[in-house]
Amino acid sequence: MIHIIQPTHFEKAFSKKLFKSKARALVPLTLPYLGALIPPGHKIRLTDEQIQDLDFNEPCDCVLITSTILTSFRAYEIADRFRAKGVPVIIGGPHCTFYAEEVLQHADAVVQGEGETQVPLVIKDLEAGRLKRFYKADKLHDLKGLPFPRYDLLHPAVFSRFPTYSVQTTRGCPYRCEFCAERFHLGERYRMRPVEEVVEEIKQTGCKQIFFADSTFAGNRSRTMELMERLIPLRIRWSTLWNTNRCLDEEFMQLAKRSGLLHINMGVESINKHTLENMNKKTTPADRLSEVTRILRRLGISFSFNLIFGWDTDHLEDFDATLDFLIENKVHVAFFNVFSPHKGTKIYDRYLEEGRLRDPYNMGRWPGVIAEIYPKNYSPEELEQNVLRLYRQFYSWPSMLKRLPLPVTKANIASWFMNLQERKLYKGNTHRANFDGI
Repeated sequence: MIHIIQPTHFEKAFSKKLFKSKARALVPLTLPYLGALIPPGHKIRLTDEQIQDLDFNEPCDCVLITSTILTSFRAYEIADRFRAKGVPVIIGGPHCTFYAEEVLQHADAVVQGEGETQVPLVIKDLEAGRLKRFYKADKLHDLKGLPFPRYDLLHPAVFSRFPTYSVQTTRGCPYRCEFCAERFHLGERYRMRPVEEVVEEIKQTGCKQIFFADSTFAGNRSRTMELMERLIPLRIRWSTLWNTNRCLDEEFMQLAKRSGLLHINMGVESINKHTLENMNKKTTPADRLSEVTRILRRLGISFSFNLIFGWDTDHLEDFDATLDFLIENKVHVAFFNVFSPHKGTKIYDRYLEEGRLRDPYNMGRWPGVIAEIYPKNYSPEELEQNVLRLYRQFYSWPSMLKRLPLPVTKANIASWFMNLQERKLYKGNTHRANFDGI
């Protein structure tokens, strides 16, 4: 039997208490997709540790672990326990992109990059007794003919009462934001699945709530419009991520609305024009953000902004200026993040050389609001405290009542639900809270 595990993370920094939840509103894609890559003839067990308890005594022939940097410490614990019992362990996932040598200390083999060709090869080599220490595909997949995820292998406890299924339609990103490591994980090229295969996978889920799990769903306008046209007969409600400037395209947005767009998440990053220029964030039109919010409110689409604080062009007054902007423009949902350079990027190397990384080894390993850098214009403590303050004030009842439309449509209900979830997540926390539970 092949046991595929998606570890959970720890509840807070330097804690050994595992983060658990009762179910996932968003059905996990990674586990069932890895299950689909296993060659026929094998018994497969999937464990989502955030929902399920791991049984280390259940017999298995090998263990496959998918790891992000957030789950890496727990992944190592799991791997060490199985290896101590003589079970071969293979670790893959985005964490392996820049930490392969570290991962090898806890695994019999490491899979770096995409798994479509490598997972079957690992299983074949394991059966033949010639498992290598390191696997990496020599070229990127063209995304044609991808297998459909094996949702039938997921434990029933994983599914919420009203689940949303994830479907991937593209990989990579055509843009080059200064802080982003996406191209190192997914390649320099923006790749698109055949529209017909995407539509068929949606039908296979049997679900009317879909999340398109792309770095940017609308990186290619004509292809995205072709896909949205094909979504109309399916009568689904869908959510995704794309860039702010797409919202200024009237024809594009009208089609998105007709095709069932429920919620759009956008990497706005900052309302400060100089910060956006310094980030090379060309897809956020700072002087037209108010117009973007008016368009989305007029169309009745739920929307959220991702924001980053701690950039070298940021000042303390930007926290209040951002909050004022969000409330004045009735932004439905906002996620406030502290800037943290990704290993493998030039900006990470620069911060490391300048001695501006507070704890390089632990960066990204713990959940919550943690200042992992020394900002230029205020202290790390001020960065953490102000981000937490933004959460408390933005998700206060006065703010919610002022920003949010009446919950009379599905999109409006979605916005209220997300606000209430965020409000619950920070409630009672004053420092390094856990905002990773949705």
